[in-house]
Amino acid sequence: MTDSHDSDAEADAADEYEEPERTTFDHDPVDHSHVWAGMSVGDLADQYGHAGIGAAGVHEAVDIYTEMLADDDCTVFMSLAGAMVPTGMRRIVSDLIRDGHVDALITTGANLTHDAIEAIGGKHHHGEHEHPDLDDREFDEQLRDEQVDRIYNVYLPQEHFSLFEAHLRDNVFPPLADQESVSIAELCAELGKANSERNDEEGIDEDAGIAAAAYENDVPIYCPAVQDSVFGLQAWMYSQISDLTLDALADMTPLTDLAYEADTAGCLLVGGGVPKNFTLQTMLVTPGAYDYGVQITMDSPSTGGLSGATLDEARSWGKLTKEARNVTVLGDATVHLPLIVAAAREQLGE
Repeated sequence: MTDSHDSDAEADAADEYEEPERTTFDHDPVDHSHVWAGMSVGDLADQYGHAGIGAAGVHEAVDIYTEMLADDDCTVFMSLAGAMVPTGMRRIVSDLIRDGHVDALITTGANLTHDAIEAIGGKHHHGEHEHPDLDDREFDEQLRDEQVDRIYNVYLPQEHFSLFEAHLRDNVFPPLADQESVSIAELCAELGKANSERNDEEGIDEDAGIAAAAYENDVPIYCPAVQDSVFGLQAWMYSQISDLTLDALADMTPLTDLAYEADTAGCLLVGGGVPKNFTLQTMLVTPGAYDYGVQITMDSPSTGGLSGATLDEARSWGKLTKEARNVTVLGDATVHLPLIVAAAREQLGE
C-alpha cells in the first residue's frame, strides 16, 4: 500500500511543478508519413515533411529548390560531379537546361565525356559490381580482357571511347585550333554544337544530351578540371600536333560577372569535388552571396573536406548570405536528384 504521506508529497510536487522555459523547443510533433497507391512524387515529398532525419531534409530540399526556381530574379548555378551521366541522370539535367532552370552548369570532364558518347550513339549498360563466382580482382581482370570498363554496376565497352576520340578530332577540335586561344567554356560549347549536329545527322535515337542542350540554349558550361578526363586528355594530345591552346583563367570573368549581376542567386550542388568548390567560391569575389542552396552528397563533413562540408559551413566563408535558405541532403544523388527535381516540378505545375 502507498503511504498517505507519500501521496501527499507527490501531490505537492505536482502542484509546484513549473514547465521549464525553453528557447529552442517548438511544439511541432513528429507525425507519421502516410503512403498510398497512386500517390505522386509531390505527395511523397509532402509526407516526408511529417518525418525526421533524412526525410525531413529531402522535404526541405524540395521546398527550397521550388522557391529557387519560382524566383524569376534568381540566377541558378548547378554543379554536377560524380558519375551522373553514366548512371542515368543525363536526361534530368538536359531537361532542366532546356526548360530554363539552369543559368550556368559547372561539371566534370568525365560527365561531358560520357554525355558525348551517348550523343553520338554509344550506350552504357547495366552490369554488376561483383561477380558471384570470381573474386574482385579476377572479375575486373576478366572485364579488362573483354575490353569493358566498369563504373560500379555500369558497363561501358571501350570502343565507345574510340568513337568519342574520333568525334573530337574530326568535329570539335579543328575549329578551335584556328584561334589564338580558347576558354574551356568555348571548348564545351563547341562540343555541344558538334554533339547536336552529329546526333541530328545520324538520326540517333538517344537525346543529344547536356552539352547540346546548353549550346542550343546559350547556357555556359564551366569545366575547371577538364584535364582530369578523357576529354581533357584528348585535348592535350591534339594540342601536341596543332595550335589548340586552352586558357584556363578565361572562364573566371564571365562566371564572376554572372554572379555579380545576379539579383538573387541559388545553387543546386550534386556531389562535391571541384565543381562544387568552383561554384561556391565564385561568390567570394562578388558583393553578394547565394540566397538559396541545396546540396546532395554522400561525404561526411567531419573530414574537413569540401565535398562533405555543409552549406551552413559555407555561410561562414561568405559564400551564402546569413539569411540564405539552405539544406544538405546526405545520400545517393541517383536516388535524391530525380525525387527533388520531380517534386519541385510538380509544385511549379510543370
